[in-house]
Amino acid sequence: MFRGKIEGMDKVLTTLTDLEAEATRFTSTLVPDTGKATLVTLSGELGAGKTAFTKAVASALGVQDTVTSPTFVLEKIYRLPEGQAFKRLVHIDAYRLESGKELAPLGFDEIMRDLQTLILLEWPEKVADTLPPPAVRIALSVRDDGSRHMIYG
Repeated sequence: MFRGKIEGMDKVLTTLTDLEAEATRFTSTLVPDTGKATLVTLSGELGAGKTAFTKAVASALGVQDTVTSPTFVLEKIYRLPEGQAFKRLVHIDAYRLESGKELAPLGFDEIMRDLQTLILLEWPEKVADTLPPPAVRIALSVRDDGSRHMIYG
């Protein structure tokens, strides 16, 4: 869930600093979903900025750990500092998965039941067959000039 208008909004991010600023702004709009974890999906080709955006969200939420892509481990869980609306951030990279059934060993259903969890899931199209509707969909693409185009949907 989020506060304010975000669906249908798009932005051009010319630098990593712009991406980080947008992630911080986006994070400030998030509020826990009612009835389930807050799921945010991140779509885009390799190198589009999905993990960079996740790192910036984690930083904005106060994560002190080094945030890296969970491509090979599939999932990383970060405890968030006291005083946050969310208690933990779960970062999932579904790039190597072939169907949503492969989310089960990660405890995805249990994670989705935790109201105080924010999930950032990269490559949602890989697991779309079992993925619940996300609170926010974000699509990132690289433009010819190297900037990023971000669409909230």
